[in-house]
Formats: sequence, C-alpha cells, structure tokens
Amino acid sequence: MKVIFIVPTDAIRRTPVYRLGGSIYGYSNVITGPLVLGHILKNAGHQVEVYEELNEDVDFSQCMDADVIGIYTMTSCAPRAYNIADMFRQHNCRVILGGMHASAVPEEAIKHADQVIVGEAESVIKDVVEKKITDKIIKAPIIYNLDEIPFPDYSLLKTSCSAANVITTRGCPFSCSFCTTSRMFHPYRERSVENVIEELRYYKSLGFKCMNFEDDNFTANKKRTKKLLRRMIEENLVFKETFFFGRTDLAEDEELLQLLQKAHLNRVLVGIESLNQKSLNAINKKQKIVDIEKCAKRLAQYKIRLIASLVLGLDDDSIEDIRRGVKFCRHINAYQLQPAVLTPFPGTPVYKKFIKEKRMITDNWRYFDMMNVTFKPRNMSAWQLQKEFFHSVRKFYNFTSSFKIMRLFGFDSGIRRLGLWFISRIGIAFSYFYIWFGKHNYYTNLKKFCSNNKTLTE
Repeated sequence: MKVIFIVPTDAIRRTPVYRLGGSIYGYSNVITGPLVLGHILKNAGHQVEVYEELNEDVDFSQCMDADVIGIYTMTSCAPRAYNIADMFRQHNCRVILGGMHASAVPEEAIKHADQVIVGEAESVIKDVVEKKITDKIIKAPIIYNLDEIPFPDYSLLKTSCSAANVITTRGCPFSCSFCTTSRMFHPYRERSVENVIEELRYYKSLGFKCMNFEDDNFTANKKRTKKLLRRMIEENLVFKETFFFGRTDLAEDEELLQLLQKAHLNRVLVGIESLNQKSLNAINKKQKIVDIEKCAKRLAQYKIRLIASLVLGLDDDSIEDIRRGVKFCRHINAYQLQPAVLTPFPGTPVYKKFIKEKRMITDNWRYFDMMNVTFKPRNMSAWQLQKEFFHSVRKFYNFTSSFKIMRLFGFDSGIRRLGLWFISRIGIAFSYFYIWFGKHNYYTNLKKFCSNNKTLTE
C-alpha cells in the first residue's frame, strides 16, 4: 500500500515572514514521529512518503493516489489537520489521525478520521494500516524498551530539512502543570547510550551539519548525559551546532558544562518561566530564583547560548512580574527569548482547572499556540496579557543588544539576533495593523468580548 504522512501547520506559520523568522531562529527540522512510523511501514513492504508544511507548501493533489493518509496533530494545527483529513476522506482516502492533540481528545478527532491512535503508535501502526486492528480509537501501549524503535528514515521526507532531530528519552521526570509531553509520554524512559550513538553515526553519514536533541530535558540524568557526550567527543560525532532542552540544575555540574561545550551543544532552551517564586511553586517547577541566576552565569562562561523561556499569564504573576522577567533575560545576555503565553492545552492540569473555574474564553484550537491568550488571567485582563506578549518581544529584541550578542558569541550569532529584531518588528507591526484595521478578527473580539465577560465567538 501507499501510505503518506502529513504534518500540518496553521496558516500564520505558512507565511513567508514566519518561515524566514524560523530560518533565522534556528535550522529547519521536522517532527520525527512520522519518519519513525514510515520506517516501520517501509520495512513491512509499504511505499511511504512524509510531508511537513512548516518549511514549504505541500501540493495535496499529488497525494490523492495514497491508500492511507496519516496526519500528525498538534493543538494549534488541529483545525488545519481536520480540514486536510476531511478533504482526503471526500476523495475516498482512508485517514488515520495521531499525535498530541488527537491523543488528548480522540472523541473529537474521530469525527474527521477513520481511525485515531492514542499515544505512542510504533507498536500498532503496521496492524492499523494493514487493517488487522479495526477499532475506531486505538489506545497504543507504552513502549518501555525505546531501543526497539527504528531510527527516523529521512529518505522518506519529501519536504526540506537541514537539521536532524534526535530524541534520546521520552517523557520528563518533572510534571509542570502546563506541560503536555509529560502526560502523553509518561513515564520517563531512556534509550541506551550505544543506541543513540548509532543514530548519530547515521546522521553523520547523511551529511547533516546541525542537530537537535529534542528530549524535554536532555540533562535530566546527568550521569547518562555525560557518558553520551564523552562518546560523541571520542568518536567525533560532533556537529557544527547542536540544540538541546535543559533545566537550571545543569549549572551545578562543572564536568557536564565542560562536556557540553566540547561536544558543541552550544544552544540550550531553559524554562525560566517566572521570577516570582510563588508562581514557580504553583506550577510545580521545582526551581528557585537563585538557580536561574546561577545557570545563566555558568552558561555564559562556557559560551553556551541561552534561549530563555518565560510563561506569561501565570496566576500569581502581575504585569510587573512579566516585565521584570523580560528585563532579567536581557540582563543575563540571553541569546534568544521565547515568551510563551500560558496555554491551557487539553489534558493538562491547567486546562482542567480553567474549565472548572469557567475561565476559558475560546475553544478554537487554532489560537492555542502560545502566542494568543485563550483564558481569563487572574491579575490582568486577557487583552492586557495579549499586549504584554507583544511588549515582551519588542523590549527584548532591540537593535543595540544585537551587537552585544555579537561580541559575546560571535558574528553569526549577532547577525541572527539582528535578523530576529527585524522580523519581530515586522510581526508586531502586522499584528497591530490587524488589530486596528480588522473588523472581525481574534484580537478585536478579544478586546470587545473579554471586557464584557463573554466567550469569544471566533
């Protein structure tokens, strides 16, 4: 059979400006799940293709000869995924939905598909495609031995990609209240170091120059992480640039920092979230303000560029707390800022809490993208919080700070920061044009209906 996997992307992320910004922010990469599932099906004798909309447009008319369409769903892209699924079903293609969003709300997703796979699909995908499993909603079992899963097969990918993604663990030993992955990929599991090294050899052979460790917390098990880094250095499995996710506690281990630097793990996203300790405690972050300050200082010493992530709109945070956080990120010379509006994704504790408290203001999934306010904050209006998102981007990415980043991290980093300053200005200008001249859009409705304590209609 011919099986095509599609990873949809919502409209704003398919615009040329957003794609340009993404190319400046980092190197283009793809979600690896469909490449892994495709590898399984390819080994079973099926013809497989994988397309991702984030980096380039997809001509769906070329996919109509598929026997099965598999669509990966993220929450903000769910409406797009449903539209694509409905289109293919109208052409008598069999559609299977999976991914984060479909796993959280399978009863919703099945309205747009022939079958929905909940959870980790590797153990069931072959039988589902071959109709040996015919249930409408399939709850896939947890895979405990991750070494049994084949590597992503990039030969199946028909859209562009310049960086390989590696996932060495699943889940996270922590449970922040707004996090989706710690719920879908529970419990926390690890691949063997030897298995990861074998995958890195494969990507070197394919010619990848850049790589991302996409674990939710790459340094969770420091002993294992250091063993992996030593092997990378010994076997010269070092890439030009490697991104990873970490926590502030990585700064406690001097040897770990040294190995990260030697292995070229030179860009890390750390969830600072807030400078309000009460807020950190409320979301179960398990870190203190002093940990954040120490981490920033130690990363700078080892020339590891920090992407600081702030969550905007936590119940115990005020506007002043948000602005203090942005100012702090500039003060510690964070390379990039990721201001994320608190987003109550379905299935998370924060979503259940806001539903119970009747604080949700929209159920249109396209706005659940960490850039738009979808709930009633406690210490400010929804519109004030939306404006703080724009304010955070504008205050952090300014022209002069780009040259400071250039002095600290080199010419290429400085140019990228300049590019982000330019793109952010275009994005903010477009948003305000949309606000002031659009008569019926999300932002004007947000201003109007939230002040009247109603639910958004869009």
